[in-house]
Amino acid sequence: MICTDKLLVMRPRTEPTLPISEALKRSTPLARLEQLLRESQSRYAAVRPLLPPALAAHVKPGPIDEQGWSLLAPNSAVAAKLRMLQPRLERQLQQQGWKPWNIRVKISNG
Repeated sequence: MICTDKLLVMRPRTEPTLPISEALKRSTPLARLEQLLRESQSRYAAVRPLLPPALAAHVKPGPIDEQGWSLLAPNSAVAAKLRMLQPRLERQLQQQGWKPWNIRVKISNG
């Protein structure tokens, strides 16, 4: 609090911020989210070599849940190509020891 000539200025009290890595360690839900993110990225690294380079440039790893794993496509043309490759990508994951889950192809707006 600062008092200057009849003007009282209140400064907000701020708590020190935690680095994201520390916040992830302290929060069970955030730690689980980080684990799923890493798993999605690892799965994508396993299948990316099977994607033609022009296609791979537009595909992103998506969320993992109880029903499967998603690949994100920016438009329906990329999504259609991914769906044609889907059985091959699923076999690749199984051959590399990943749990046999369905790959979903979703169109992402961002």
